[in-house]
Amino acid sequence: MNTKKLWIVLSLFVMTAFSQTSFAQGLNWDGQTGALLTPFAYTAASPAGKLGKPEISFHYLNTGSVIGNNMQFSVTEGIAKRFEVGFTQSFSAAGSVNANAAGLGLPLNVTTANGYPAYIQPASSLFSNGYSGIHGKLTVISENSFKTKWVPAIAVGAIGRFGAQRVSYYTTGSSKTQTNGDFYIVATKTVTQVKGLPFVLSIGDKVTDASVMGVAGNAGDASGNGVRWQGRAFGAVAIVVKGPAKSALIIGSEVAQQPHYIQGLNSFCDAGASALLGTAVTGLKANIPTSESYFVRIVPHLEGSPMEIDLGVAHVGGNILKVPTVAALNIGADARFGMGVSYHF
Repeated sequence: MNTKKLWIVLSLFVMTAFSQTSFAQGLNWDGQTGALLTPFAYTAASPAGKLGKPEISFHYLNTGSVIGNNMQFSVTEGIAKRFEVGFTQSFSAAGSVNANAAGLGLPLNVTTANGYPAYIQPASSLFSNGYSGIHGKLTVISENSFKTKWVPAIAVGAIGRFGAQRVSYYTTGSSKTQTNGDFYIVATKTVTQVKGLPFVLSIGDKVTDASVMGVAGNAGDASGNGVRWQGRAFGAVAIVVKGPAKSALIIGSEVAQQPHYIQGLNSFCDAGASALLGTAVTGLKANIPTSESYFVRIVPHLEGSPMEIDLGVAHVGGNILKVPTVAALNIGADARFGMGVSYHF
C-alpha cells in the first residue's frame, strides 16, 4: 500500500452510535494505548497528579508455518492523566519450516521449488527467540485544548526492544543480541459535534530501525549494510455498533508502513541464489510491505469496562521477493489471525 492509499484509507470512515472515547483505552501489540498494532495519542487511565492502576494485556498472532506463533504480554501504567510507561515481553512458538541452507551455514532454505530456479524460504528458527521492550508516552496537547472542540490529542512516545535474536541477527552474523526501537508522534481526535455522527481519526509518524515492529529484527538498507533509521507513517480507523447485553463492537482497520528491507537479508538472498544456480546473482531485494489489520474490539460495557477483547486479521507479508524466472522468497504471513485481551485493574 503506498502513501496516497494510506491517506485515503485514513480519511474515509465514520463512527456511529456512541460518543464516548473509552473504547480507545485498550493496549496494542507493543503494550501502548492504541488499536491492535498502532498507538493512539491517549494514555492509560490515571487521575490528575497520581498514578493510575496498572493495565495488562496479552496478544497472540498466528503468523503461519514459517514465523510460527507470536505472543506478547504487557504491563502499562498511566501517570497523571498525561503519561504512560510499560514493559512488554515477547514469546514465540516456532513454526514447522526446518533449516536447509544449501551449505551456506545460515537457517534459510534455498531450493528450486515452486517453479523458481532459486526459491528462498526463511526457516522457523529465525523467528523462534523472544525479546523484551520498554515504552513510554507523553500527551503534549490534550484533546480539545485551548477552549476548542477541534484540537486533537497529540502525543510523543518511544519504545525500545532488546535481547532480540531474529532474522537480522542471523543474516548479519551478529555475535550479540540486537536492539531496535521507535520514536513517534501521533494525533488522535474523536469528533462529537455532529449529533448522531461522531467519528475518530488517528494518524502518526515514527522513526524506526525495527523490521515489522521487531518481529523480523532490525531494518537495513537495500544492500544489507548496517541498520537504517527511517520515517514511516501509521494510522487507524473504526466504526462502532451496538452489541448484545449493552456491549459495543468497534470494527476497525489500521495500516503501518514498514522499513522496506531487513538488515542483511538481501545480501544472503544474492549469495544463496548464486550458490544454487552456480552463477553470480545480484540485486535480489526482498521488500517488506505495509502491515495492515482488520479488527473487532469487543467492549462488554462501553462505559467503565475494565476489559476489552480484540479479534483481528493481520497482513504482515507473503511473497516478499518475486523475480520471474530468477528467485522468490515467501514468509507466509498474509491474512493471519490475531487476538488481544486488555484488562484495567
